Amino acid sequence: MHPAKSVIYFTTASGAGYGLLAWLGVLGAMGIIPADRTFGIAAFGSAFFFVISGLLSSTGHLGRPERAWRALSQWRSSWLSREGIAAILTFLPTGLYALAWVLLGQNTGLAGIIGLAGAGLALLTVFTTSMIYASLKTIPAWSNGWTSLGYLVMALTSGAWLGVLLLAVLGEPMPPYSLSVLAGLTVLMALIKLLYWRSLAKAPARSTAESATGLARFGTVRLIESPHSEPNYLLKEMGYRIARKHAGKLRFWGLFYAAMAPLILLGVAAGYAIPLAAIMPLAAASFAIGLVLERWLFFAEAKHVVTLYYGNSAV
Repeated sequence: MHPAKSVIYFTTASGAGYGLLAWLGVLGAMGIIPADRTFGIAAFGSAFFFVISGLLSSTGHLGRPERAWRALSQWRSSWLSREGIAAILTFLPTGLYALAWVLLGQNTGLAGIIGLAGAGLALLTVFTTSMIYASLKTIPAWSNGWTSLGYLVMALTSGAWLGVLLLAVLGEPMPPYSLSVLAGLTVLMALIKLLYWRSLAKAPARSTAESATGLARFGTVRLIESPHSEPNYLLKEMGYRIARKHAGKLRFWGLFYAAMAPLILLGVAAGYAIPLAAIMPLAAASFAIGLVLERWLFFAEAKHVVTLYYGNSAV
């Protein structure tokens, strides 16, 4: 698939925003993070910025972005429609929770219940986003259980990195075991990606040129001449290819920047008593670079079954 920049930004930015909203809802309701006004403004401001900018950027890949609102009417059959509705519904409890946190200094009790509702809806929105891709049986690389699990874990991990970054920069006290949880989530995210790539490598082909054309009884089917003399929409969007050697390098660098480098930096900070405010911006920036590389690969490596009619032997 062609990795559209708008969709890459959407899946990384909105995931981080929703992940942070989920952490704020749960940790605030449990009283682990106090309702500090400065942190509340920075945290909710950052979360809403990433969520809103991500949602807006997702419309940039549409032919007629001004008609995007019409997708909301197809909630019975479309995960894209369900995502839009879930995203809109999430703004109500999270907005009220933000107001209670910032204006009233409350994030427990009734405000905490509202925050937990917002956290649940935030994760539900991430799940519906993942199902837009996981429901596409025509793209085997996405149509598996690892897709939704990966989206949820990456949202929680990126939200945790954003939250810890804000706490460190603002000089706020870290919740107990926050760095250990952050490191554990990062390792879990990397492990899920490795297992996802392993499943892709070991999974048998779902479709072949023979099954797609119905000519299996005649033997091996191969393309003699392309159906089109010039590149068309299908080839540009669905037939994007990346060499295996390049994919391998990008996988390594994606994991290096998203997991290995940030964890090394956190270890150095702990071992040499370096203030988190000095090390967290660099570690979070490294994590963000790795996440973007991973998202780019998620789209670039996916093969659509339509490519069987353009030379691919199996998908």
